[in-house]
Amino acid sequence: MRDYLPILIVGAIIGVFTVAFLTLYIVEKRRKRLDAKERQMTDRELMRRLLAYAKPYKGRFVLAFLVMLASVAYDVVSPLMVGKIEDMVKEENFELRRLFASVAVYAGILVVSMACTYLQAIILQKTGQKILTALRKDVFTHIESLSHEQLNSFPVGKLVTRVSNDPNAISFLFTNILVTMLKNIMVIFGVLGMMLTLNYELTLMVLCFVPFVAFFTVVFRKFSRKANDRVNDATTDLNTYLSENLSGIGVTQIFNREDRKMRDFVTRSTAIKKAKNARMMVFGVFRPMVYMLYISSVMVLFWLGGKGHLDGATVFGQQIGSAVIVSFYLYISKFFNPIQNMAEQFDQLQRSFTAAEKIFRVMDIEPGIVDDPDAIELETVRGEIEFKDVWFAYKPGEWVLKGVSFHIEPGQSVAFVGPTGSGKTTILSLIVRNYDIQKGQILVDGVDVRKIKLSSLRRHFGQMLQDVFLFSGDIRSNIVLRDEELTDDEVNAACKYVNADAFIGRLEKGLDETVRERGNNFSAGQRQLLSFARTIVHKPSVIILDEATANIDTETELLIQESLTRIKNIGTMLVVAHRLSTIQHSDLIIVLSHGEIAEQGTHQELLALGGRYHKLYMLQYEKQRLTQKD
Repeated sequence: MRDYLPILIVGAIIGVFTVAFLTLYIVEKRRKRLDAKERQMTDRELMRRLLAYAKPYKGRFVLAFLVMLASVAYDVVSPLMVGKIEDMVKEENFELRRLFASVAVYAGILVVSMACTYLQAIILQKTGQKILTALRKDVFTHIESLSHEQLNSFPVGKLVTRVSNDPNAISFLFTNILVTMLKNIMVIFGVLGMMLTLNYELTLMVLCFVPFVAFFTVVFRKFSRKANDRVNDATTDLNTYLSENLSGIGVTQIFNREDRKMRDFVTRSTAIKKAKNARMMVFGVFRPMVYMLYISSVMVLFWLGGKGHLDGATVFGQQIGSAVIVSFYLYISKFFNPIQNMAEQFDQLQRSFTAAEKIFRVMDIEPGIVDDPDAIELETVRGEIEFKDVWFAYKPGEWVLKGVSFHIEPGQSVAFVGPTGSGKTTILSLIVRNYDIQKGQILVDGVDVRKIKLSSLRRHFGQMLQDVFLFSGDIRSNIVLRDEELTDDEVNAACKYVNADAFIGRLEKGLDETVRERGNNFSAGQRQLLSFARTIVHKPSVIILDEATANIDTETELLIQESLTRIKNIGTMLVVAHRLSTIQHSDLIIVLSHGEIAEQGTHQELLALGGRYHKLYMLQYEKQRLTQKD
């Protein structure tokens, strides 16, 4: 019994850790049932969907696999060669040249292995970047296809994370994890095969540790998955916070809220730190456990090998010699090193799966507004628009429009007025199908907008909004947004048509002038004029203006008013404006109140009616008179 005391001590230590890990695993399994944030996709499903992106490059992966076989061969054969060298130097007729020859062969195999490892890395990195680009493209394209309502439900920072950070986490799967894990598995089985040919007893000893390695790996996988979910969630939360607060930092400074925002930032940064510390703790526990099993197997090897060699004992007819012990020592290292490396790969694999699930959750969202199977292309649009008993609500039961009906003839200029929340902007959004109505019908040239392809419908509409969005780049790229080929003469003509040429001509680079983020190096009026040029250059059949003259100075308003007079001759014009002076010459004015049409007619007809429009007009007239008097 005393002879086997070292083995019993090792077994007891491993048993204690196994019981502890089993207890933690059971507790975590019970928590899973109560955790609403558990993943909804299995690892198998995620792997299946990710491998679909690798399928076009399967030839490259096969080449990487073939190259990898050289390094696997080195790992499997090198311990045996060292054992043979150890036996060689003890031979009576030992010759130094034979040692040099053996070392040269060993070195040659090592060089070939290193070269193959380098080539494998190059192949996988290039292939991984191509897969990453395809994945990013698919995510971004899908986000573009979502409706306004769906996009409004996502913080911008979360979508940025889905397109930028998450694919980076997945790239490790294709550039490193899959091939390396396959290599490690091949090395493990190759090493086991070589050990079996050397000595059954010592191989069975090593295999006694395998169930414990497998169990620790299952537990690690469980905790690693949850830890990576928390890191990813915390990162997304911080990106969302930064996206919002960096855009609105001017408001923060105006109200002296820097300290408060810093505290919020520190709170989110601390959450990431805690999540990453928890992940490091999981990884920091698993790897030492595998190392403990490695050291334990080495101790048992030396004990069994030393005892067998000293006593001259044989097991299954095999004698344990010094060469066998040396080879087995190296083989055990080759056996457990891949397992230890797989700990890190499992960690990276869980990061990839966590990121992949979040990406696929976004990609699994069905676009809220899609083309009907029989949707048609509109080659031309005359500009006839009709609402038939239209009902619409952003939230179920909270009607924004209630049975709205009106008819607009081609080429007419129509204005919508009314208090905030009466449904003016909503009507304009429904015409171009930013949202779909719940009841009723919207017709363009007699065709239901739901029967027209979205791209075709929106191509014929030009929209100028109150909050003009300019993209980083230059003035030319912000005017020529579509794929159409436009010459500088056409762009300059559009700028001149809307009076934007005056301020563009004063710029040092003209159309090539740099536009910073959101166009913050231009005034509100200049951004609005660029928006007008952007719309006019594409020759739309219907023009939509939503508060296009709000928040601008008087001088710029005069330029815009002159531009509007010209634009009226292009086609049908739909205008939303609080300043009634800008819509007096409209062919039709529709007055909205609480989602219903209260009045409609020309400016003079509505004044004569003495209703809501008359009251609103008199209030603005009196305000203007008092302002001029002051």
